[in-house]
Amino acid sequence: MKTVFRSLLTVSMLLPGAAFAHTGAGAHDHGFAYGFLHPLGGLDHLLAMISVGLLAAHLGGRALWLVPLSFVTLMAAGGATGFAEIRVPYVELLIAASVVVLGTLVAFRTNVPLIAAVMIAGFFAIFHGHAHGAELPDGESLFPYAAGFLIATALLHAVGIAIGVGFAKLSASGLGQRIVQAGGGAMALAGVVLLTRAL
Repeated sequence: MKTVFRSLLTVSMLLPGAAFAHTGAGAHDHGFAYGFLHPLGGLDHLLAMISVGLLAAHLGGRALWLVPLSFVTLMAAGGATGFAEIRVPYVELLIAASVVVLGTLVAFRTNVPLIAAVMIAGFFAIFHGHAHGAELPDGESLFPYAAGFLIATALLHAVGIAIGVGFAKLSASGLGQRIVQAGGGAMALAGVVLLTRAL
């Protein structure tokens, strides 16, 4: 467990350029591809979106689709504020905080009510979406770009769900679940590092 924590912390400190998603993709990538690569190019977005899937897998039932759906829907709303150049305060701070909060919920296997999980995911999604929306390249079409980052987000949620469900079935002894919890803890610690960079 300690090795997992140390590894993720080391990666997060060695990749300062990947810490925030606004670095985006290269200047030659546009439209759908640029949008799709945005969530994949930032450690903060990657960890938060995978942990949304892990949380949904832990809660099970309707949470498997309601929690990710809440995130994607409100991310689209947040993206609209970014596209419209509406100022939203503390975006980077709250993106980093989302990694801490979501990672902690996974690490402690917190049995939050479904409505609370939906609200937490949706709240943080607004800030992730704003960050993506604000990075729309000049002269590019809004819809392919938005479709790109929303589809990438949904796929990252699916990865988290697959990991959560798959590891939960790994062994009757609960080893798989402990591995997921350790991963959640590592994500939360990485989020603390990201949070200190955002302050």
